[in-house]
Amino acid sequence: MNSTRSTLWLPALAVLGSVTSLCIGTSFAKKLFPLIGAEGTSALRVGFSALVLLIVWRPWRWPLSRRDAGSVIRYGLTLGVMNLLFYLALRTIPFGIAVAIEFSGPLAVAMWSSRRPVDFVWLACAIAGLVMLLPLGHDSPLDPMGVTLALAAAVCWALYIVFGKKAGHLHAGHSVSLGLVAASFVVVPYGIAHAGASLLNPGILAAGLGVAVISSAIPMSLEMMALKRLPSETFGIMVSLEPAVASLLAMLLLGEHLMSSQWLAIGFIVLASIGSTVTAKRAATPSVEVAG
Repeated sequence: MNSTRSTLWLPALAVLGSVTSLCIGTSFAKKLFPLIGAEGTSALRVGFSALVLLIVWRPWRWPLSRRDAGSVIRYGLTLGVMNLLFYLALRTIPFGIAVAIEFSGPLAVAMWSSRRPVDFVWLACAIAGLVMLLPLGHDSPLDPMGVTLALAAAVCWALYIVFGKKAGHLHAGHSVSLGLVAASFVVVPYGIAHAGASLLNPGILAAGLGVAVISSAIPMSLEMMALKRLPSETFGIMVSLEPAVASLLAMLLLGEHLMSSQWLAIGFIVLASIGSTVTAKRAATPSVEVAG
């Protein structure tokens, strides 16, 4: 009995640790914005993440067909654009809200292929949450450009899932490490063009490496471990807590306090994500969840 409980609790704690690590890393990354901008911070995160995972997984050990290479490149480029857009959105809107808006991407993919009545309940929850967050009125506290960038990141996350499924038969370490290399070809040059020589400051480089490890290397490693031991539904439920965890940590680490209506909106989106996960068929793949 005890071994069975530990078999379930340890991977569940690993997912929670992954989400928490990702959110802490992103919160620290936002503190680098005044020094090297969102573009430079994104370049350091993606670039160092690619280097770390290349060293850890050594993807050249596995063969890669031309077709698989195309799939990995497509999903890697989409991952790079998604990270860049998300960091650009963080310049002007709170972290927790940006995550909640970005979650509309995987939610859309999850609901697109299903027409069951219960899915319309989760769709209504997601729409209600988004409507409460979007700057539809003149008195909205959210920056319209920041929200637009977060929505664009959501579209990229949806495409990332679609492209990632085409490479889902590959080992996760293989596809993710090569995907991040492809992502770095988009993000790193853009970041260098905007931040310039500031990226060569030893302190900035050290901070960027820390952000990459905390927000990418550690979460991805924990997720891959948990995916082998948890049912996909349980994994999806745990990951669905990310908007709430991000909001709490942003409040503690960044002083970003949300209004009650914004907390309620995030609650609707979390409920939609959990609900769609619970009622979905057992067809989730690792590439759907490993993002951020």
